[in-house]
Amino acid sequence: MNGISNNKDVPHIGGQRAPYVHLQLRAYKAGSRFDKPMQDAVRFLSDDALVNVAAYYASLDVPLPATPGAAKSAKPDALSAGKAAATGCDAIKLQTYTADTITMDIDRPEFRIAGGLWDGRTLHDLYQEAQTPYEWHAALFARAAERGVTLFSSPFDETAVDLLDELGAPAFKIASFEAVDLPLIRYAAGKGKPLIISTGMASLAEIETARSAALEAGAAGVVLLHCVSSYPAALSDANVRTIADMAQRFDGPVGLSDHTHGTAASVAAVALGASVIEKHFTLARADGGPDAAFSLEPAEFAALVRDCKDAWTALGTAHYDVLGSERGSLQFRRSLYVSADVRAGEPLTRANVRSIRPGNGLPPAELEAVLGRPAARDLKRGEPLAWDLIGGSAG
Repeated sequence: MNGISNNKDVPHIGGQRAPYVHLQLRAYKAGSRFDKPMQDAVRFLSDDALVNVAAYYASLDVPLPATPGAAKSAKPDALSAGKAAATGCDAIKLQTYTADTITMDIDRPEFRIAGGLWDGRTLHDLYQEAQTPYEWHAALFARAAERGVTLFSSPFDETAVDLLDELGAPAFKIASFEAVDLPLIRYAAGKGKPLIISTGMASLAEIETARSAALEAGAAGVVLLHCVSSYPAALSDANVRTIADMAQRFDGPVGLSDHTHGTAASVAAVALGASVIEKHFTLARADGGPDAAFSLEPAEFAALVRDCKDAWTALGTAHYDVLGSERGSLQFRRSLYVSADVRAGEPLTRANVRSIRPGNGLPPAELEAVLGRPAARDLKRGEPLAWDLIGGSAG
């Protein structure tokens, strides 16, 4: 991951030190209404299209599609993960919770969602559908390690932290809604790994408190992600200028957890110094799922990865000298040329000297010094003007 100013001090995952893009993926339980793309479920991360994504300049963090239910007979999905990794993302992120570790099965008004994609559903019902079963995690991490793919997750309670730590997760992601759960942050930080903390809904004071709690509890580093906790988030609410401000305020690596449609916000975030991009992923929005509406399909995610990496590469450094790649063009800059035949001793005027391309003559800045001075010899139209072709002072 790359911070705005101090690349060498940024905590890294899987060897990464350049900007880091991950994908959030979920795997659906067999037999659920979102099972259509999940039939080939034995070879998780064994797809031929899978690539090692450990060394990119800009990194894309891809969460796995939302995972309903926990049938013990169900297996992690090969198709989802293979296609996710084939997008070129630098990591895949899961979410590790059960409905009962994140909420309670209570039908009171405050436990029911009003408006948006999940209108009318209870929290327990939604999370029951969206969870990635704990019993899938070992197979997911083993296969990811086998294929050289960085896999980590968002824990939502201490049991999830312990599970992920045992499986060798290289970092923990703290979701926006948990950014105020200081005991959870401290517990995760106590494992001595980097924390990525989303900051949706959080005030500056809450962000500082969460960050300080993580560092004081032993986190190897903290990356803050600007986030709008709206699903999907409107581009007009994205406010990605916050990224540069956040980097300056907290003097560390920052990024974007992007819930907008499309890729514009993520690319803009990289241009403003984002080190991490998180974006949701799905094989097909038409297949449905809790986060399908604001997830990218494989071709779209591949474009996001490419565009973010290209944006990072294009940033370069502030530079005002001639680049090596420009040297061949120097010969075509404007310079002073004889534009009409001139006899020896005749004065040089605007009628017989012009600034044109290419650049073999005197610099155009010398035009006033040349005008009125005599030709030292006969000059032919098309000759580059040089000082040895010019006589004494103007007459």
